[in-house]
Amino acid sequence: MKIITTTLLAILLVFTFIQLYFIYLQRNIETYPYVVKKKYKQFEIRSYETTLFTSVRLSTKGYKNSSSKGFSMLAGYIFGNNERNEKIAMTSPVSMSLEDSTTMMFMVPKKFKKDMLPKPNQAGIEFKQEPAKTLAAISFSGWANDTKIEKYKQLLKAALDAEGIKYTNQCYFFGYNAPYEIFNRKNEIIVELQ
Repeated sequence: MKIITTTLLAILLVFTFIQLYFIYLQRNIETYPYVVKKKYKQFEIRSYETTLFTSVRLSTKGYKNSSSKGFSMLAGYIFGNNERNEKIAMTSPVSMSLEDSTTMMFMVPKKFKKDMLPKPNQAGIEFKQEPAKTLAAISFSGWANDTKIEKYKQLLKAALDAEGIKYTNQCYFFGYNAPYEIFNRKNEIIVELQ
């Protein structure tokens, strides 16, 4: 019994250490820059800068059907599956459009310009310059799934309607954590304002 208890405690300690390490690493990841313009009870209005992204458009719809495939394609590119075998730093959040088809995007670190980036080895990966824009954001914690994403999308739209704020049909899911992070998970639904 003593050996089992000691083994379980050791596993718990290693697991906790790894999760704390991931939280530490998350603080050093470059993020999509924005300025909060106004905070409301359920959401906030943000102004985002013009930013370059790597993107892949998928024929599938929804988080469950698209997230794994899109993530692995873009992660492959930044981990060296490109013409120069060059590694590019991971950024946050991972963005997914919520439309009839899904576009997944990773922000390109600010030190890169489009012409500096290595050509992807995999077809379908493109570079997309997102213009400066004003967005509304609602946050939720835990693991994302299609049901939660739809719930918070509707909550955000209802909150915007209640405030009389006009918005477009351009909605995005932002995921801030690696799949193996368990604690302190952050997700957002973003809608572009008119």
